[in-house]
Amino acid sequence: MVRQMLLGAALTLAAAMPAQAQDSSVRLEQRLSREEMHEAGLDTLTPAQLAALNRLLVEKAATPASVPPASAPAYTAAATDQSHTYIGLDDKPIRSRVKGSVAGWEPGTVFSLENGQQWKVLKGSMKLRAPMEAPEIVVVPGIAGRWFLQVDEDLPKARVYRID
Repeated sequence: MVRQMLLGAALTLAAAMPAQAQDSSVRLEQRLSREEMHEAGLDTLTPAQLAALNRLLVEKAATPASVPPASAPAYTAAATDQSHTYIGLDDKPIRSRVKGSVAGWEPGTVFSLENGQQWKVLKGSMKLRAPMEAPEIVVVPGIAGRWFLQVDEDLPKARVYRID
């Protein structure tokens, strides 16, 4: 599912690029600016995942009939599947503990979890009254692949993305 979403986003971005930049042999990192990579969520991919996505784009470019027209909405594939209506809402919450203490967060703060995952704060800030030692947390999925880290159900959530 995630692979289809990333491929769809990459194909949509590729369709919006000028014709000279659409050469399928040009890698995504060369086609898109850092801001565009971040906006599409492609900056969170590992080098191996990015290489696989570049290979998929080259394969898809070799079969033009499989590429949706530029005027087709990017959500068409997900909307035709009756099992889910919004991208990302079929993901399950992730429950773990933070390694160390948490005194608050702001954009750029990295949370290392006991399950080995690392999540970086994209939006939101909070200063706790007292630091919490190894608190239990829940990383909750949102619409369109967004994730939110919840330290306490009574506190605001931080919008995060996975960096490991």
